[in-house]
This record gives sequence, C-alpha cells and structure tokens, in this order.
Amino acid sequence: MSEQRLSEAHGTKEEEDENTGTNTGPGGDTAEEPPEEDGEPGRDEEEPQAAGSPPDMLEPVEEAATQADLPDDAVEPKEPQIAQMAENVGNSTATVKVVLVPEGHVMTVAFAIGLSIQELKCHLASELRVPVEVLQISLDGRVVEEQQSLMELGVRPHSSTRMEMSSTDPSSHPLHPLRPQEHDSMRDVITVEVITDEGLFQEVVVEIERPRQQKAFLGGYRHRLTGVEYHHAAIQTLPKRRPDRGVVTFSRDTQTVQLKSQAQQCPVSVSTQMTGIGCYISCMNDKLVTPGKYTTADEYHDRRLRAVICLQSFTRRWLAQQAVDRLKKERQRRLTWLQMQERKRREEKEEQLRDRRQRWMNPERREDLNLLYHALEKWRREEEQQINSSLRGAERKAALCSLLEQETELIATIGRHHITFQNNNYDEIVQHLLDKSAAPHQWRAADGRLIEMDNQHTIRARELRDLYSNINLFTVSQEQRSHVLMTLKRTVNEHKCLLTRDIVDLIDREVDLMKRGVTTRNLEGLRKRICTLFLQYIKTPAFNPAVAKLLKVPQNPSELNKDVFLCRSCHRYLRSTNFIAFARGLTARCKDCTRLNNIARPRNEFSCYQNILRRLRADEQQLNKESKIPFLLQVEDIRYLIEVVWLSQSALNASSDLYNLVLVRWVHQRDWSPWNCILLSKEETSAHLEAYETTFIHKVKHKHRLAQRYFSQISTMAEYLDSQPAAALSNQLLSKPITMATHRLATDPSPDSAH
Repeated sequence: MSEQRLSEAHGTKEEEDENTGTNTGPGGDTAEEPPEEDGEPGRDEEEPQAAGSPPDMLEPVEEAATQADLPDDAVEPKEPQIAQMAENVGNSTATVKVVLVPEGHVMTVAFAIGLSIQELKCHLASELRVPVEVLQISLDGRVVEEQQSLMELGVRPHSSTRMEMSSTDPSSHPLHPLRPQEHDSMRDVITVEVITDEGLFQEVVVEIERPRQQKAFLGGYRHRLTGVEYHHAAIQTLPKRRPDRGVVTFSRDTQTVQLKSQAQQCPVSVSTQMTGIGCYISCMNDKLVTPGKYTTADEYHDRRLRAVICLQSFTRRWLAQQAVDRLKKERQRRLTWLQMQERKRREEKEEQLRDRRQRWMNPERREDLNLLYHALEKWRREEEQQINSSLRGAERKAALCSLLEQETELIATIGRHHITFQNNNYDEIVQHLLDKSAAPHQWRAADGRLIEMDNQHTIRARELRDLYSNINLFTVSQEQRSHVLMTLKRTVNEHKCLLTRDIVDLIDREVDLMKRGVTTRNLEGLRKRICTLFLQYIKTPAFNPAVAKLLKVPQNPSELNKDVFLCRSCHRYLRSTNFIAFARGLTARCKDCTRLNNIARPRNEFSCYQNILRRLRADEQQLNKESKIPFLLQVEDIRYLIEVVWLSQSALNASSDLYNLVLVRWVHQRDWSPWNCILLSKEETSAHLEAYETTFIHKVKHKHRLAQRYFSQISTMAEYLDSQPAAALSNQLLSKPITMATHRLATDPSPDSAH
C-alpha cells in the first residue's frame, strides 16, 4: 500500500500541490503555484506523519490518485476548450504577500485572482483570529475597496503581489501571526543556483510557503531490528524528463505478480466481413502484397558463407595490423634499449678515462701513485726498447744514462706529489680520528629507532676535540688566542708528566712572545709544535680513554703475542692487519714493504681489479641484498681469479681490456661465487645465456673447479662451498694447483708464510 501511495504522490501536478500542503482560499479551491523552471528544487518538505495517523488523513492521497487517473486530454486542452479556459482565468492563483503593519510580519498565501478583497479579508481573519471588520488592506499606500478582485487590481495569474494590512483597533485586536515557533526564523524567499539545459548556472528565486494543514500520510516501513519508522514523502518538483530520442523504447521493469495459467473459451464468435450487395467496405487502408524473389537454401547458405568470409578477412587483417604494430614497437623499444646501453657503455668508458687522467694530474691516494709509477714504467720500457733497437755502443750507453736521469727526475716529481697530498690529507685524518673517538654509542631499538648514548669518556673526547680545533685557529685575535692557551694550560695541568710540562712551557713561551709583539708569521712554528704535542696528548689513553679502541697498538702487552707476525723485509713485528691475506695465509712482506717493492721493481697498477670488484659488489647487492661472498674477497683474490683462472681475457671473444671486463653469474639463479662466475666484456653481459655448446661448458666448469680448489683453502669461504667430498673434487681436477706469479712480482705466500 505504501508503494502505491508513493507512486501516486509523484504522479501528477495536482497531487504534488495537495501533498505539499498549499494554503487554500475561502472557496475551498486549491491555490495553484507558479510553474517552476526545469531543474529548480522544490519547496521545503513537511515532516512525515507517524505511522499511527488517523484514517481521515488518507483522504487527500485518494483524491490525488483520482486526479492522477485523468486522461492526458484533461491536462493539455484542445482547441475547442480554449474558450472555456479563458473563462476560468479568474480561478488561477497568485502569490499574495501580506505585510502586517506596524510589526512588519509577512504572510504568504496562494489566492485566486478572481476572488474579492472581502473574501481575502475573511480568509486572513480566520488565520489571525480577529474580526473581519477591523482589517484594512492597502496597496501602494492606498486603501483598496472590498468589492474589487485581485485581477482588477492588476495581479496576473501565477504572479506575486505585496499588500499592507493593518487593524483599525490595534489596542483591542492587534495583528499577530499565528504560526509555529520554528517558522519564525524561516525566510520567505531563498535564492538557489540551478544548471540549465545549456550547462550554465542560473540563480532562481524560490518563495517559501508555510501551509497550516498536515501532510498526507503516504505510508512507510519499520526497521525490524531497531524499530525506527520511516515514512514516505512527496515533493512538488516534477522529475526531469529525458529528451525524446525519436526511438520507441520499452522498459523491462515490472512489478512482481503471481501468475496462474487457466484455459478459457471465448463465448463470442468472431467473423470477418467483405464488400457485398448492400454492404460497402472501404479499401483505403488495404495493402497490396506481392511475392518476392524466392531464395533457396543453397543460395541462403552461400550468402551467409560469403559474409562470414568477409568478416573473417577483415578481422584477420585487423589482427595482422595489430601484430605488425606490436612487432614494430618491440623493435623500436629494442633499438632504443641497445642505443641506451651503447651510450651508457661509452659514457662509462669516457668517465674511466677522465678519472684516470684526473688521477694522473692530481694524485690524492696511494692508488693514484701506483697509476703514475705504472705509466712511468710503461714509458721507460718503450724508450728502452727504442734505444736498444736503434742505437749501438757508446751512443746506446749515453741514451740509457739520459733515460735514467729522466726517470730519476720523474720519480722525484711523483715523490713531491706524494708529500703534497700527505700534507693535505693529514688534517682530514686527524679530524676523522677525533670525530670517531668523540662519537656517542649508537644502537637500534626494537621499534627501529636509533638510540645514542654519551658516557664520561665520549664527553671528555668531545671537549679535547673542540679544544684542538680552537688551538689550530691561527687567525684569531691576540685576546682570543690568549684565552684558548690558558684553557689548554688548565686542561693539561690535570696530569703531571713530561709531555704536559713540555706543553705548558711552549704555552708560556708563546704568551711571552705575543706580549713582546712578535708577528704571527714568526710564531707559526711554535704553534705547530703545540698542536703536535697536544695531539699526542689526545692520543694517550691515560688522558683520553675513548681513543684506546682506535689505536693500532693495543695497550695490554698480553695481546701482542696473539696477533703479531714478523715481516721478512723490514724485520718488524706487526699485526696481521698490516699483511695481505691470501688463501694459504699471510704474505711474507707487510703492506708497506709490498708497496715499496712494487714501486721499485714491477710498478703494477691494480685499480682495474678494484673497479671490477666494486662493480661486482654493486650488482650482487641489487640482485640479492644478503649476498656475502663478494664482500669477503680482496683485490688480490680478484686478481688471482682473473689472471690465473680466466687468463685475463673474456671467455667468449678473448678480449683482454681489463677496463671493459666484468664478472657475472654463470647460473643466474644462484648467488655469485668464484665457482659460479664467468668473465665477459660489458657488451656480452646482456646476451649471456647458458645455451652454449658442450665444449665451452666443459671449459667453464673446469675453471670453476680450479677456483673452488683455490678458494676452499680460505677458512671464511669454506662454509659457502657446495657439499661435495674432497676425493671426488680432486678427481675432477685436470691440473695441479697453480701458484700465483705474474710479471716479476712473486706473490705466492707459501714459501714465506708469516705463520
């Protein structure tokens, strides 16, 4: 029942006017409302009545339903009815706004323009509950007569007018509007923005009506769980009609009904009639039907087959075009990728050349010096070979002496570069040591936060670091310098020893010389002595306990017996960190002796191996962040793997350019290891696959066994070896263990092992 009333409430315009509670005139006619523009919102809805409303409130809904059943001719009159509608113009309504003087309250009513002012007074008197005789209505400042109608006063149908109404006896019968309290703050007119058919925004003025009667009960439903009741409501605005597309459409939306099949016999006989004697039947609407061309089944199926073939040909053509476009895009993408890779390789090679040139011109590390000595040795060999091939006798000896002098000058130049960058790096090394000793203890909490903690040792180290930075400032004023020196004097006087006494003597000497007016340039040597002694003071664990963990020489003499080895060249006892670690142990020479021997004799340069190791670690870090084997290898291990196992050339094209070679995985699914790698050029890495011929695979497997045999001797690498019996491994090897001896530098640690 609620669905039926809801559909009836939206059916016709008359029903909407009734449901919205429009004020009625004294004759009982419904006051019509001005037509609204398309898209204009309707008037405010009344609060729905409770489900338990009395039955008499259902009468307006039934009356609205009766009006909704009227035919369309009643809504849109035809030409014979135009005259009758002209006579009923007086029944049209208009919006009348009555201003109550002197309080200024406004009452809005919908009133028929054919009714008189007397009838309007009667209606307003009943609303205000005052006698009709005391009401006086004026328009534009003049009192209107009671016999005049609104139409005679110039009010048009569906328009609005404004009148003033006062009381002739305001003391006994004042004019007060009788309306609910919630309507006191409600406005009479509101302005809304609507979208027109052209898509533009238009402001529309909407008048608010306040009906007295309650809205009709349209039914509703109740929530089973919460018990809340929901009532149906009605609106005045008609829904926006869809534009007519000129095509007859049918809706499949139906109401659910119960169907029942039942056969019936029609009781009325049906017959047809034709033109005969005494009876004429018109043939104006008859159609002449002529037979068309007969189509056989073969012709029909043949036409269908041709249509299918045509559709298939067009479809296959479209699919072929899509496939060609896809192949073109893939080819263009492949060419773009190849160009990008080629450009990337070219840029990397240029960057390497620029880096080598920069290292030649401005050496800043020991590796840069090795590069210079390597270039010097290469130049010396070329010059010596040219002299030996072109000169003989005394001329040859003179040329060799001249070559020796030039080599001596170049070595001296390289030595001066070495001293220069050592002096430049000295301050950075000292500052790094001080910062590391003054750094707080750090660790990660369970929630991932970084926690820092300072103790008394780190605070002491931080104070000494700041004081050392102030002592190194030579450009400050004399007063600031004196203040810093007094602070340093108080700090070192906390401990009495020979070192602190020397520092105090130098401080007193500088203060005395500054008082005598000695220039800053003459005090530079004295100040450097103070800085050197104070740095020695900072490096003493008794004065700065935080630096003890950073010193190479342990403070406990018992620890010297555990990790100390003898260098066979310089005959010094050094820790294991000062020796180069190989698979079979430590080298016989320390790192300093090895570097000096390389400078004096072979002058090899290992930066290419360092670049290969650096790239290997970066690639493995991208593939597997938990990879550990590349980070356990040293430059010497990579050198052995490239020079001895892979013979310093690519496995595919035998390219020997070390700056263009890289180590990649042999089996891509397994982590990199010396027994799962292959040496290729950078151009070959993108096309590297395992689909090689059997001979090449056997060759690579043999090199893997050589690498596995060599690196299995390293204790840290043994745990990463594949589980394989030692006997089986030795049976697979086809050669004896190879000792690493390249050029003229013997690096085989077995004869002179430091162990």
